[in-house]
Amino acid sequence: MADKLIIFDTTLRDGEQSPGASMTRDEKLRIARQLERLRVDVIEAGFAASSNGDFEAVQTIANAIKDSTVCSLSRANDRDISRAAEALKGANSGRIHTFIATSPLHMEKKLRMTPEQVLEQATQAVRFARNLCADIEFSAEDGYRSEIDFLARVVEAVINEGATTINIPDTVGYAIPELYGNFIKTLREKVPNADKAIWSVHCHNDLGMAVANSLAGVKIGGARQVECTINGLGERAGNCSLEEVVMAVKTRRDYFGLDVGIDAQHIVAASRMVSQTTGFVVQPNKAVVGANAFAHASGIHQDGVLKARDTYEIMRAEDVGWSANKIVLGKLSGRNAFKQRLQELGVELDSESEINNAFTRFKELADRKSEIFDEDILALVNSEGAAAEQDQYGFVSLSQRSETGEQPHATIVFTAQGKEVKSESTGNGPVDASMKAIEAFVHSGAEMVLYSVNAISGSTESQGEVTVRLQNSGRVVNGVGADPDIVVASAKAYLSALNKLHSKADRVAAQG
Repeated sequence: MADKLIIFDTTLRDGEQSPGASMTRDEKLRIARQLERLRVDVIEAGFAASSNGDFEAVQTIANAIKDSTVCSLSRANDRDISRAAEALKGANSGRIHTFIATSPLHMEKKLRMTPEQVLEQATQAVRFARNLCADIEFSAEDGYRSEIDFLARVVEAVINEGATTINIPDTVGYAIPELYGNFIKTLREKVPNADKAIWSVHCHNDLGMAVANSLAGVKIGGARQVECTINGLGERAGNCSLEEVVMAVKTRRDYFGLDVGIDAQHIVAASRMVSQTTGFVVQPNKAVVGANAFAHASGIHQDGVLKARDTYEIMRAEDVGWSANKIVLGKLSGRNAFKQRLQELGVELDSESEINNAFTRFKELADRKSEIFDEDILALVNSEGAAAEQDQYGFVSLSQRSETGEQPHATIVFTAQGKEVKSESTGNGPVDASMKAIEAFVHSGAEMVLYSVNAISGSTESQGEVTVRLQNSGRVVNGVGADPDIVVASAKAYLSALNKLHSKADRVAAQG
């Protein structure tokens, strides 16, 4: 494997730990299919033992994905490992990923275990897992802050028990690239059987160095697997960004000397899908997938690019999936053209009725908006899926009045448990009035912790995409709504968030 870098995507597991980023089973499956199209080597589909919902998601993905290895996380105990193995039964290629903390701080304060107890539990867990699955990854949680001699003992022991991949995470984003790379290098030198496993890095972005640390682990430390997420999604400041690692290795193959199997032309589509599914907007200046990643405002830069694009561009926009011609469909487009575009965007709807419903919504949008972009279609399908799965509340209609010097007023009609209700309120603005009108009926008591507006495409005619994050009784959820009318989009987003709050689906955050 010396010339191949394995890409391990954990968007569906570690990425989902972002507050409000929890996904439904169907949303996870849609993203998993896009990751397969991207030719990701390993897809970590979830933490099967954490909830029935996560078990079903891992199981569904394992049964559907054929070209990527499907992985489930598990703590280092028999119950978790058995649950992971059961969820992965239908996989063409499955992996159990088990972990336990090895740093003095975590062992003492969190696990309340001695180092010898941790060593014994790690060994037993891998031994048990190896009897259920041939592909076993072991992670030493908080590995970078562990004592290196003790960590070497743990790693040697789990490799002897059959671990095929060894992951040394920088769980809290504390590492510095040179130091982290040398830590991995020294650790490998201390482990006598280091050559019997593939070494992996998993870095968090708390100091903004997750990608740099991961690449140092590869170049200096000799790691041959990088654990990452689309858009760098993840808890706190996020994870190592898949698109940045992949394009760094592809662009600087002269330095890294490694191949990656990723089909980079699907990167932008994956980025959009994850962003619109979770409601986490990609910042415009984000490397590779940000709206400004290939934009040039400086006159000097523009002149140089027009003469020879490599004067200021080290990658081609089209190589990662950007297209100069974003207009794909209009109101005269037929059902087959719409269905074909869904397939090209990586969206697979399970039934003809779902396709027909989505096409109806597309035609309604096309009557209001002359140009339909890829982003519009993804937003339309995502909002359709959310409405189908969580139908406690549904948007019907809205009217609002806003005039300078007068207090804005909104009247909204929506469904509650299948029955239409009407509510109205005033507010500081039309958006505030609309949300207060909804709240006047539902009395959720939820606190809004985020309200974000994103123009889906670049014109005044574009759909607005709104993300609303609500918090109530310890639960944090995101609701996303899209509409050419930003006030309507806001109301849809608020209702979407209320639906998720109302859902009893359990989400238990994993460690790692």
